[in-house]
Amino acid sequence: MISGCSLQFGGNGDVPEPVEVESYIENKGSDTIVNLALAWAEEYQKLHPEVRIAVTGGGSGTGIAALINNTVDIANASRQIKEQEIENARENGNDPTQFIIARDAIAVIVNPNNPVDQLTLEQISAIYSGEISNWSQVGGEDRPIVRLSRETNSGTHVYFLENVIRLGEKESERLFSRDTLLLPSSEGITSEVSQNPNAIGYDGLGYVTDEVKIIAVAREVGGIYVYPSPESVNSEEYPIARDLYMYTIGEPQGAVKEYLDWILSPEAQAIVTELGFVPIINP
Repeated sequence: MISGCSLQFGGNGDVPEPVEVESYIENKGSDTIVNLALAWAEEYQKLHPEVRIAVTGGGSGTGIAALINNTVDIANASRQIKEQEIENARENGNDPTQFIIARDAIAVIVNPNNPVDQLTLEQISAIYSGEISNWSQVGGEDRPIVRLSRETNSGTHVYFLENVIRLGEKESERLFSRDTLLLPSSEGITSEVSQNPNAIGYDGLGYVTDEVKIIAVAREVGGIYVYPSPESVNSEEYPIARDLYMYTIGEPQGAVKEYLDWILSPEAQAIVTELGFVPIINP
């Protein structure tokens, strides 16, 4: 926490009035959450000009590492903190506290010119592990499959590996195919898929644009193919959905607690809906 002073314009919009900055919150981590975190920070600072919130991305692993090292107030993560990370934090005198702040569907996306409209989880797993390498094997054209993924520091990458490629089987040793292209951002995956008719990628639903096509996913052969949406996430029909998290060092206090309380309020959860994510409470 730091103190300082900033300017806020008065009611006539001309005369700046000094506003004392009483609290500074450092918020870092998941690139999936970063746009939502920025929107929250901007709105909260309008309501509380005495608070300054710095938001940066870098991936879930980056945020959690900063939390472990006591260099951040709130770590954003699109995956749960790992047991080893909790142990590392405790060795540094920290005891991370978890908050579920929203939910998200991971959309599997292809180029709009790709005739494939639906896949099972097993087919997606086989594609990303390299067992299926041509679109003709899943009802498409005779074209090689170009696999796109987030980088390994991404919580979305970890979630996709554990729950899609490995199908939630803890003993599985399936990995991403070695020729999978790792991209540093969700926007990068969407952009590449929109330009490459052979590509397949995955992104948080809030990052998907009209320039790509979303694949309907079934849990198993013969199952119902479902598109990602807030409704299908809440009903648990869509099989690739997850919680999104914020972590603090111990129980939050002061300005950090007040900010997290606001994030969990209907007012802040309305912003979750606006950005294409799924609120944890009805705004």
